[in-house]
Amino acid sequence: MKRLKSIFSTLLRISISIVLLVLLFKFNKIDAQALIGDIKSANKLFLAIGLGAFFFNYVLGFLRWRMLIKASGIKIPLGRLISSFSGGIFFSIFLPSTIGGDLVRSVDLAGHTKKAKEVIATVFLDRLSGYIGLVLVVIPAIFLGRNFLADKVVYSSVFVIVVLLVIILLVLFNNYVYCAISRFLTTPNSGKIREIIKDVHQEIHILGSHKRIIILNLAISFLLQVLSPLCVYFIGLALGIKISFIYFLIFLPIIGAITLLPIAIGGLGLREGLFVVYFAKAGVIKQLALAMSLLSFSFVVFYAAIGGIIYVLTVRHRRLQSD
Repeated sequence: MKRLKSIFSTLLRISISIVLLVLLFKFNKIDAQALIGDIKSANKLFLAIGLGAFFFNYVLGFLRWRMLIKASGIKIPLGRLISSFSGGIFFSIFLPSTIGGDLVRSVDLAGHTKKAKEVIATVFLDRLSGYIGLVLVVIPAIFLGRNFLADKVVYSSVFVIVVLLVIILLVLFNNYVYCAISRFLTTPNSGKIREIIKDVHQEIHILGSHKRIIILNLAISFLLQVLSPLCVYFIGLALGIKISFIYFLIFLPIIGAITLLPIAIGGLGLREGLFVVYFAKAGVIKQLALAMSLLSFSFVVFYAAIGGIIYVLTVRHRRLQSD
């Protein structure tokens, strides 16, 4: 029954992605042939720079997680950690939102180390530090871009993102709020869930006590949230989009936060629609905004494919060793 629900959920999200893309093309009157032409004529040098920047993005993301793994006291070979991280990248394009990849690496590494609560805590803090880094980038960017971007939708989006972060931090680090939330889970069947949440919550606090690690983690997160827009900026340049980098520092964190919602497979369709909506505010033609999003996603797929190959080969190697 659970398997059927999982299959149905996946098919539903694939359908949502397809519907979103169809609606995007229809209501924005985007010419598919012209779109393909724009992508084919993109400057190859700028695309290569963008692709290289994407690689450093993943390297920094891995180092950030590894830092938390070491701080938690989990002993694991470097190759095994790379395998789990690569598997997370690969499966994130098939699962709802980028959080799907977090679930994969949590399950994979927890099964290997037999330290589920510690692993889950590191993955959660890894994601949270990325979210904090996002806020640390978008707020100064909004301030710097206030003279040429005064848009209520943008300001409202940033406000919601900040409020959500405050709520998450209160639940995690304020005992009164945490206890109040825990009481809501007091149901006949919630014992196991409460126990898991309690254990993970304790591990997060233990990790949070490593001040130097947390500061370095946030510094990497900040750098990542600057590097990610830079990747897309070079894709934009490849397509002939010449707008201030500030727009990318504002729009990309907002788009990244919204695509965390488990609506579409790998965020496909939702992300493209957001690119069109937000970059139109900077005067970018809808067709070019869509091309920029699709090229960005193609880079993600490229590295996800490499991650998948690494993951499959390492899994096969482990099975051969166990036989």
